[in-house]
Amino acid sequence: MAFLTLKGVCKGYGAGDQRTEVLANIDLEVARGELVAIVGYSGAGKTTLISMIAGLLRPDSGSLTLNDLEITAPGPDRGVVFQNYSLLPWLTVYENIHLAVDQVFLNWTPAKKQQHTEKYIAMVNLAPARDNRPGELSGGMRQRVSVARALAMDPQVLLLDEPLGALDALTRATLQDEISRIWLQDKKTVIMITNDVDEGIYLADRIIPLSAGPRATLGASVTVDLPRPRDRKAMNHLPRFKEIRREVIEFLLNRGAPQHHAVSRKLCLPDIEPEDLTHPRSRAARRGPIRRGEIKRETIEVDS
Repeated sequence: MAFLTLKGVCKGYGAGDQRTEVLANIDLEVARGELVAIVGYSGAGKTTLISMIAGLLRPDSGSLTLNDLEITAPGPDRGVVFQNYSLLPWLTVYENIHLAVDQVFLNWTPAKKQQHTEKYIAMVNLAPARDNRPGELSGGMRQRVSVARALAMDPQVLLLDEPLGALDALTRATLQDEISRIWLQDKKTVIMITNDVDEGIYLADRIIPLSAGPRATLGASVTVDLPRPRDRKAMNHLPRFKEIRREVIEFLLNRGAPQHHAVSRKLCLPDIEPEDLTHPRSRAARRGPIRRGEIKRETIEVDS
């Protein structure tokens, strides 16, 4: 039975002639404890989709349910890790995580809150930097704080909105390993948004391509039936890895690629004559720009 369900979800922005339909007829079912990666082009609507699951946006039509309850607003049952870290710069690593714990577990004792916070700081290997502020951390360390903060809320679903997109390749690979390790340890239900097909295959149980917008929709899901824990180097040589990669990329290129259309427009030029530059040395002798309607035509008789 599906734990998270999206049925016929549509979302657009604007009104009238300026309205753009971003997502159309999104159907998705995610089982409890499953890690699903949604892969698509930048600007296709991936963040809009994750924002609706988080309750930050409402769909124009369709329904979203989590554990048979409709999603209508943000809640602690859904933890979100954004691409831009979203940390409070005046708080330390410990304080950023503890703030979330303090808001979610109101009835806990201070000692239990502290112990819980320290647990997740250690889980992302940031104990030596617990008293540092975000400005004193690298990009990878900041993202670890974001992951720890989301996990410390003990959400039913963890939503990852391209959390590694702004990192360099080496740091990105390291954090991919961290996310994989944490998921194997906690087995949270995870929805991950990414534009990196290899990243999705490395981390996910299923990978689902999202077509290009407007009116983007999900393609058929592909089961990533590769053994865990996954070895990055060995995985690249597996025939099944190559098959999954080819299937997803073919969808993105053939059916999901942005469409280019020729548009014919009528060009209306201003009713104006250009400046007369026949007398370049004397500005006083030049005639400036003049509208054609202002030109007066007269007949002059000259005695010869």
